[in-house]
Formats: sequence, C-alpha cells, structure tokens
Amino acid sequence: MVAVAAVVAILVIAALRQNPDEQQAVPLVSVPAPQATSAECADLIAQLPDKLGDHTRAPLADPAPAGAAAWRAEGQGEPIVLRCGVERPTEFIVGAPVQVVDDVQWFRVGEAGVDDAGAEQARSTWYAVDRGVYVALTLPQGTGPTPIQLLSTVIAESLPAKPVSPAPVR
Repeated sequence: MVAVAAVVAILVIAALRQNPDEQQAVPLVSVPAPQATSAECADLIAQLPDKLGDHTRAPLADPAPAGAAAWRAEGQGEPIVLRCGVERPTEFIVGAPVQVVDDVQWFRVGEAGVDDAGAEQARSTWYAVDRGVYVALTLPQGTGPTPIQLLSTVIAESLPAKPVSPAPVR
C-alpha cells in the first residue's frame, strides 16, 4: 500500500511540474530567404500579434531562421508559419491569379495532399506578393480565414505596397 501511495505521489508531483499551457517550440527547416534579416522583415516580425484566432504565438526551436514566426492551436497541432523575406515563388508568373485580402495581394501555392479528401496534414502556402519583401504564410487545412485576415492587416500597416512583379511566362 505504501508503494502504491509513493507511485501516486510521484505521478502527481510530475504532473504538477509540467506546464500544460506552455507552447512547445516549433522546429522550422531553413528555406531560401535572402531578405529575412532586412529592416522590413524585422519591423513586420515586431508587429505580429500573439493570437491568430484560436492559435497562440509559439516559440521557434533553435536554430530558428530569421524572419520567421509560428502560432499553434491549444491541441499542439500543425502550426501556422509566417516567413518574411523569402524568394518569389517559382509558380508566380505573369497571369497567375492573386486574391486581395484587406489591401494585400496573395498568391496561393497548394502543397501535397491539399486536395486529397481526408488528408489531415494538408497545408497551403500563401505569398504576399505586393510588398518590398515576399511574405509566406503556411496554413494547416481547416484553419479558416482569420489568420490571413489578421496578418493582412499587420502586413498592410507594416510594409508599404509595391507593384506586383511576377516572373515572365516560361
């Protein structure tokens, strides 16, 4: 009986020492982002909100790439990831469709599985293409419009609009 009580006490102490509200660090792989350390990206990162709807800003695992931020829902699922200063997406060519959200022009690139029914880890990446630096926003499936709307407002306030500059048709 004493052994059972000791085991229960140890489990209770271990559970109390863990902070369930603490976000796990989000590991991000490095991608080409030649302008990630620019003043524009530093300004944008400084203006990013702590909350994007149901998602809360999460720390990045070391080594964290410059110009990046992430948010996670309470369930610790797939994160929302913003990367500033990335290269122009290769798919962004003359005639490519863009969508305007709160004065920011976005170009969408779907990732593997995004159109597959039942693909739980499907994502899409949206690029703000009308600023002095390209900003990529990767959203897990089912995120809804709130993150892109909130970030469009921050981007519009932080980065001046520039003419869209797609690559020529290949």
